[in-house]
Amino acid sequence: MKHLLLALLLICASASQAEFSRTYLDSHPLKVAKVNGIEIAYRIVGQGQEQARPKIVVIMGLGGSNVAWGDNMIRGLADAGYEILMFDNRDTGASTRFDQWGQPTLWLQLLKRQLNLPINAPYSLNDMAADAVGLMDALGYQDGHIIGTSMGGMIAQIVAAKYPQRTRSLISIMSTTGARHLPPPTSLAETRLRNLAEGEAEEEREARIRERGFYPASMPRHLMAVFKVGDRSAEVATIRAETLVMHGVDDGLIPPAHGEHTAELIKGSKYVLLQGMGHNLPAAVIPELISNMTRHINSVEAARGAAGS
Repeated sequence: MKHLLLALLLICASASQAEFSRTYLDSHPLKVAKVNGIEIAYRIVGQGQEQARPKIVVIMGLGGSNVAWGDNMIRGLADAGYEILMFDNRDTGASTRFDQWGQPTLWLQLLKRQLNLPINAPYSLNDMAADAVGLMDALGYQDGHIIGTSMGGMIAQIVAAKYPQRTRSLISIMSTTGARHLPPPTSLAETRLRNLAEGEAEEEREARIRERGFYPASMPRHLMAVFKVGDRSAEVATIRAETLVMHGVDDGLIPPAHGEHTAELIKGSKYVLLQGMGHNLPAAVIPELISNMTRHINSVEAARGAAGS
């Protein structure tokens, strides 16, 4: 229970406090597609500026809509020459919401998880991965470089494992396989939680979180989607796509050992540990993140071009 609430509030804290801009993203129209019986809201950045721009699909984490990526990250990827498909996961933003399902009883679902009993949830990460692929179908994306952060990294891993033909490469950022032997959040993260609890008023904090593109009401259901699939280590080990795993040295929510484990399981993957990064996407580190992603994507594109020539 403690770790569950810690995850929720720490993400909200980093979302509300970090430097953030979404003006560039909001200048691109938000559209809606019917996918798997629900509506998925999406926008495309960098489309139509050149022929054959490599396509990337970015997947945000727990409770986050597409704008939670922020201007700096997406503008940087667009300037690097890519077409970026970004979307609101189910239950966030302008995509179909599951508010009518209600909220899970967190302590009970956590107990079920500990006892290996079925988790009560309206959907799972597998459904969310199918949404990503279904959106690609709807928009005519044959494949793409699949990039995910935190829970979005888990979804990206599932796409790479279950839909290898749709995955040109995989980039997993500050994410995990869900293996139970991996370390829990740190004591420092717990201290930050206590500081948050004593901070600004709840209404003001939630308003700032929503402006950043996060939806607190969705977070418990997203957590249940994570718990419902459990340990995905065996599945992650089947991934054959060229893979880049990145993690922050200071990540207290999902410690670096989680990223190391992901990279160990995926044959031939590259692991990059970033200084000055916790469980967030700080402005100072974004250029390094983009540089690593650009090298990875361009290397994969060059190899494919050479193989096809």
